[in-house]
Amino acid sequence: MFKAIALGTLATVLFVGAAHADGPAYTWTGYGVGSGKCPTYKMTIDITTAGNEVKGLFMQEGRTQRFFNVSMGADKKFKTKAIVGNNNTIDVVGSLQDNDPKIMLDGYCLFEGKLTKK
Repeated sequence: MFKAIALGTLATVLFVGAAHADGPAYTWTGYGVGSGKCPTYKMTIDITTAGNEVKGLFMQEGRTQRFFNVSMGADKKFKTKAIVGNNNTIDVVGSLQDNDPKIMLDGYCLFEGKLTKK
């Protein structure tokens, strides 16, 4: 019985999560800019939207996946900080304007580029 309840709960969570991401989704993959090994660090950023809520997942190749959640303004721009290893942070700045969607993660390296609609 508990197994059936757990599976039902999991299905509900997955359904609600999928239904919540009702807006456009975006992606960017590229390399870092900066000193040292930055140009060899490959990053992938995936963004989903629901209304004015922006959820981002980002992962540097070979590292742990990280995330950010932020509300965007009426101008479709957003800015926040995301926690990375050892409670360090990285600045997240983006715009989901129709003519120029872009993202920038700035911390130990700079990762920046034009977002592509999924």
